[in-house]
Amino acid sequence: MVKKVWINLPVKDPQKSIEFFNQLGFSEDPRYGDCLTIGDIIVMLFPEPTFKSSTLNEIADTKQGTEVLITIEAENKEEVDEMVEKAEKAGGTIFSKPNVHGSMYGAGFSDLDGHRWNVLYIGE
Repeated sequence: MVKKVWINLPVKDPQKSIEFFNQLGFSEDPRYGDCLTIGDIIVMLFPEPTFKSSTLNEIADTKQGTEVLITIEAENKEEVDEMVEKAEKAGGTIFSKPNVHGSMYGAGFSDLDGHRWNVLYIGE
């Protein structure tokens, strides 16, 4: 039975990435080194050489393409707006401004290493 899902991301500078995600409301989890949590999401940040040696594969060039879109559920529209604003202030890049898609309201940003995150509120 699945207990938890971990997202493992290659980063250029783990400390700068931790600072970025702390500004978005992620909490550090010292049990696992460079590990962050938000809700039930666990994100491990690996220096790029370590990540590459673990996967035995090249690291995706996030300037050329998207390797994954990680979605965070928001409780309301205001939380979407707030998260995207925090991401931009922390040095991230907004690739999709807050907008409505049917009953959903969302926005997207890239972190310091170009990994793409979506913040989504699903209305009733």
